[in-house]
Amino acid sequence: MKVVIVGGVAGGASAAARIRRLDEHAQIVMIERSGYVAYANCGLPYYVGGVIKGQEELTLQTPESFWDRFRIDVRVRQEVTAIDPEGKTVTVHTLDSGKFYTETYDKLILAPGAKPTVPALSGVDSERVFTLRTVEDTLRIRRFVEDQKPKTAVLAGGGFIGLEMAENLAEMGIAVTIVQRPKQLLAPLDADMASFVHAEVRRHGVVLRLGETVTGFRQDGDSVLTLLEESEPLHSDMVLLAIGVTPDTHLAKDAGLRLGIRGSIVVNERMETSAPDIYAVGDAVEVTHFVTGQKALISLAGPANKQGRIAADNICGGNSRFTGSQ
Repeated sequence: MKVVIVGGVAGGASAAARIRRLDEHAQIVMIERSGYVAYANCGLPYYVGGVIKGQEELTLQTPESFWDRFRIDVRVRQEVTAIDPEGKTVTVHTLDSGKFYTETYDKLILAPGAKPTVPALSGVDSERVFTLRTVEDTLRIRRFVEDQKPKTAVLAGGGFIGLEMAENLAEMGIAVTIVQRPKQLLAPLDADMASFVHAEVRRHGVVLRLGETVTGFRQDGDSVLTLLEESEPLHSDMVLLAIGVTPDTHLAKDAGLRLGIRGSIVVNERMETSAPDIYAVGDAVEVTHFVTGQKALISLAGPANKQGRIAADNICGGNSRFTGSQ
């Protein structure tokens, strides 16, 4: 049996390791677009802030360690650009050489994750406006912080990443302002719970501009202006967009797989997609919310790891079920 896995990190990497534990003879190929196959997403802001000292501490596994321990063929800096469900092949672009090749599969696991939501705003491509998803993004932000020594930062968004970055930048002595369209941080919390978060964040000197809408950005010499809908622009040395994530599902869409809310991949409890022998796990898939029973997107490592193991179980002849997230 040959299994191709598109994407590493939580879902893809856990699926790969689980398949090897269940099947000593399976051929496992993991293809990852970035240069890093398994890393701690939650640690990325803390590397920027210097809490995590060494770059190597972010990396849980390397292609070499995956091969040495599990005999899993990991190919980084390669991007799957197309899926042929009928021919059971994927087209792969080798980013460093520019060459393309075709890889066959018996079973395919899609673990493409989610990408930072980048709205179509003016000035969003400024070199002082950042997003944070990969290790490469983290290294770029840390280089900027070390080289430019910013004094001020605006964070557009007050979710998990926004708050973690606010914590780290504030600890470095940078004056941080969080702009958030909803009138509270951490949208999943009830308002009375969020008020405790607001008090703690303000206690550390972070300025909150809640209920305000960012309309664009404009370069102003060595600083950037964050334009607001009903207020004066905010001057800062850097901006981080942290307004949420969007499932990265263009591959699934092009292959004709059934899609759900916000373009996510529809899967059943066995993590099977609408196409035979294709599974999907992680931030790209639609899940059922335990409490409401409604379809939801829950972009966290815990569910992704569980889903990866469940897909692996079923590929290897089991009958595991993912009943939802909370």
